[in-house]
Order: sequence, then structure tokens, then C-alpha cells
Amino acid sequence: LEKGEAAKASLEESENRLGVVEVWHLDLSNYDSIKQFSKRANALPRLDILLENAGIATREFRITEEDESTITTNVVGTFLLALLLLPKLRESAREYGTRPRLTVVASEVHFFTQFPEKDSEDVFGALSRRDTARMGERYETSKLLQIFYLRALAAHTSTPTNNNHNNAIILNLVNPGLCHSDFNREGRFDLAVLKFFLARTTEVGTNILGEFYSVAPLVTSDIGTETQKRVWEELNVKLERIEPGVMSNIQ
Repeated sequence: LEKGEAAKASLEESENRLGVVEVWHLDLSNYDSIKQFSKRANALPRLDILLENAGIATREFRITEEDESTITTNVVGTFLLALLLLPKLRESAREYGTRPRLTVVASEVHFFTQFPEKDSEDVFGALSRRDTARMGERYETSKLLQIFYLRALAAHTSTPTNNNHNNAIILNLVNPGLCHSDFNREGRFDLAVLKFFLARTTEVGTNILGEFYSVAPLVTSDIGTETQKRVWEELNVKLERIEPGVMSNIQ
């Protein structure tokens, strides 16, 4: 929590406002941590924004929980948190007449993955195999999976029904571009070079956050449509197993 506390101190000093920021612990690679965080967040009086920006980029294959660590953190953990907090976002919309946001920070690098695992019978199972893991493009693949799942989630929560406030929640993907941060903490040489020449400051990145205006051709192709359906179904089974009943939060 040290970096969070440092960020808190910086924000409060720059704005000259004390006691308006809290730092909570959350590890998206740990299911229990996600559940504890969401339980605390669900106890808040209201929740207006869930901005999911955390992620990792590593070329080291390792399993966390039941998947390769990049997939666990950037995909499974990200959407476990999203589904656990959907009811609170919906409640806030109803109680305060607002339109809460569920935003996932994705990336244009999803254009650059070949994603051969899409041809497997079990996509997430294939991504968890050490012998065939393409770690050089694993981060890019995780960003593509985020796009597939959020597009499907939006499609399943966009039709209002009686007493259903799903339609009051805005779900979107944003792309701030490459920014300076601790994102490359594992020292990938390619990312280090790109950051040196192309990265924006984090402050600039936050100021230019914008909705995705384009996605890779695969996403909207016939193959992409089928792949999105499979990713949606497979991840839903996984999330329901991790937290029984969580899929009812989409209803």
C-alpha cells in the first residue's frame, strides 16, 4: 500500500484537501482479495465509477489461481470485480438518478496478437498451457479478451426490463495510450524502448482518456463474433465457479 499512500499524499497536497482519498488493498491476481475488496465497496453509500486500470505485462509463465498470471489479473480478476460490483452501480443509479460508469482500460495493442488459442476447444485451458504459451504477445491477447468480454457484457445488460437499471450503467473501454508508470516493473526491453520514445506522462494519459473508436478487424469479423461468444461463455462458467451466484448480477 506504500505507493497508494504516496499517491494519496500527492493528490491531497496538490489539491490542498485532506481526508478525501482512501487507499484500499486489492490484488486482482487473488480471488479472495477481490471478494474482500468488493464486499467493502458494496458497503459504501454509493458507487459512481469503477475504473479498472490494473494489469500486468510479463513474459514469465506462471500460474496464479487457475490460469496464467496475465490472464488471471487482466481478464478473470478484472471481470470478477466488475460483476461483483454491478449491483452497487445499479443501486446507485436507482437511488441517486445517476449513470454510473464501469470502465475497463484496454489498449490498441490488441491489434497485434495472433491469438491462435481461439481455435482451441477450451480457450482458457489453452492459454494455461506452458508448452504452447506465446508470452511475447500474452499482454496483447489479454487486452483482446477484455474487449470481447466487455462487448458481450454490454450486449447482455443493455435491454431494460421492469425494475432493471442495467440500462442506467455506462459500460465502456478506453485507451489512454502508452504512459509512464510502473507497468513495466519486470523490465521488458521492448516496452522500455517504446516508453523512452513514445510514452506520455501519466497525467497527460488521464486527460486524454477516450472511448475506443476502432477495434481490430478480428473483433467484428464472423470469426470474432464466434470467438466472443465462446470467451463470454467460458469466462462466465469460470466466474460462477469462483463465486457461485455472481452471474445473477448481470440480470
